[in-house]
Amino acid sequence: MLTLETLPTVMSTQRAESLDVERVREDFPILDRQVGGDVSNPGAGPDDTTPLVYLDNGATSQTPERVIDAISKYYREYNANVHRGVHHLSQEASIAYEAAHDRLAEFVGAGGREEMVFTKNTTEAMNLIAYSWGLEELGPGDDVVLTEMEHHASLVTWQQIAKRTGAEVKYIAIDDDGRLDMDHARELIGEDTEMVSVVHVSNVLGTVNPIADLADLAHEHDSYIFADGAQAVPNRPVDVEELDVDFYAFSGHKMCGPTGIGCLYGRKSILEEIQPFLYGGDMIRKVTFEESTWNELPWKFEAGTPLIAQGVALAEAADYLEEIGMERIQRHETELADYAMEQLEGFDDIEIYGPPRGEDRSGLVSFNLDSVHAHDLASIMNDYAVAIRAGDHCTQPLHETLGTAASARASFYLYNTREEVDTLVEAIDSARQLFA
Repeated sequence: MLTLETLPTVMSTQRAESLDVERVREDFPILDRQVGGDVSNPGAGPDDTTPLVYLDNGATSQTPERVIDAISKYYREYNANVHRGVHHLSQEASIAYEAAHDRLAEFVGAGGREEMVFTKNTTEAMNLIAYSWGLEELGPGDDVVLTEMEHHASLVTWQQIAKRTGAEVKYIAIDDDGRLDMDHARELIGEDTEMVSVVHVSNVLGTVNPIADLADLAHEHDSYIFADGAQAVPNRPVDVEELDVDFYAFSGHKMCGPTGIGCLYGRKSILEEIQPFLYGGDMIRKVTFEESTWNELPWKFEAGTPLIAQGVALAEAADYLEEIGMERIQRHETELADYAMEQLEGFDDIEIYGPPRGEDRSGLVSFNLDSVHAHDLASIMNDYAVAIRAGDHCTQPLHETLGTAASARASFYLYNTREEVDTLVEAIDSARQLFA
């Protein structure tokens, strides 16, 4: 119960839990960019350029100075291959690279480095399991259950594996608000289901799917569940053990880390049983002219020279995000998305996709302006130095279900402000007048 005596403490706690956005923005040098002019000459432009408003975080987030420094430090101070040498630099690199696995495993609640495989991105992580497990285990009569909101990384991968194995792909429908139809999920996930592959957070609808409930359904029928966490891990607390998933993937470049690295969580007991996806150096234990045996986890799935600098930098990004607080980040970007939706709902010629404002959804807003193609709208936004995404967002089947070929998407992150949302809305209003 609030009293006059406890109110100051409550208010102080609330202030402590809020995000100091202006302080956060100081960590990101690119946010000082002025954009405009000749894009063929990056970093250069005329004097009349405009401050960047970056609202394309669902595609790629920006990188804080300390993560950039972590990459630079690796190349300046201990650039060497891992697990290959006894010299000092190789040992330093190996320790840092292995520690990065420990850090990312801890970040998502995995049991240890044995359950954390570094890949190029979420897409490669999906393909790793599809090829290593799917080609071996799937066959005629088996089902793989996806959703209508899947990213192509999941949909196309399982579609092609199913064609090779004779398995069937089924899709859980979405309702009018862009949520999963859980009654339909219960109908589809049955005794023939071998894998349920579902996006944790939709990159178009912003829908936060009930992964733990879907995991229960999958496990009731002795099937595995793979969650695509590319749009979840960057902006909310994720614990793979609490979710009870068998596999979980995410990408570094969406969570303040470098491009070219992603993570695959897999249950140790499953990863021990399945075959590697790629073959070559470092993933082997013993090789003869006749046969080979595999290295211990996770190196069994990391053939060749791995993503050393990227892994070290991604661990630094995880430290950075956790120091700020994942709950704070989630609350901040959700508030921005709610604010943007509130503003856009004032226009009667804008259609917004996904669950209603105020409900459990992520910090992105996909929409269309009547009679204006999403690409044209994004081009006009660029004239105002507002960076948004336009197109099908690697979800062509979902857009077909929504009845549109493309949509515009503004996606927010920890360094965005309400003032930037206002700039977005003003630019959209200018587009409306231009095409009126």
